[in-house]
Amino acid sequence: MTISEVRGRPLRRDAQVRYDRLVAAARAEFAARGMDASLERIARDAGVAIGTLYRHFPTRMDLLLAAFEPRLREFLGEAETALQIEDPWDGFVGYLENLFRLQAGDRGFNDFLSRRFPGNAATESIHDEMCLQIEQVLARAQDAGRVRPDITRADIVNLIWFNGRMIDATRIAAPNAWRRQLHIMLDAYRAERAHPLPDPPMTDEQLYDAMVQLNSADQGR
Repeated sequence: MTISEVRGRPLRRDAQVRYDRLVAAARAEFAARGMDASLERIARDAGVAIGTLYRHFPTRMDLLLAAFEPRLREFLGEAETALQIEDPWDGFVGYLENLFRLQAGDRGFNDFLSRRFPGNAATESIHDEMCLQIEQVLARAQDAGRVRPDITRADIVNLIWFNGRMIDATRIAAPNAWRRQLHIMLDAYRAERAHPLPDPPMTDEQLYDAMVQLNSADQGR
């Protein structure tokens, strides 16, 4: 089931217009200010009352999913394309470049990638699919002997977190700085550069808990 299908029956024309305005305003506001952007401002930008927003989107997550649907589809589709690239290393690099490009262009999408939202089936399903794609593109490059064998999904998620902070710091002064840093890190991931690491990778449980905690910490600011 797609995110849009969750809405159920079609809306009346006037209600559809208000819905579309809200989604467009939310997409712009979340991209500029992140997932915790003001719902009141989104309603105002859409030209509707806050009550109208809540009638269409009872929770913030409902609005986030509606706003992010096109970008999530783009990301998941591009990830599948990366798995079809003949050279596994090129597929791995292409996957990360696309992921970081989307991060750089949308603060809300960056927030969504970095966090987990327990209890929300739609977001959990999306994150699970993203994690599976990470594992597939990584395993393919490792099986070909191109990526060092001790890199795990947790290391890729850690890289997403690091990149998110860098994007926030350089968004105005050097908006493409993330590309240089990504390729520096990619050199460290090459199998021929491997050397013993001082600590084991995070477990799946530790990674999940960290993503939940990041969400809780950001909401408490």
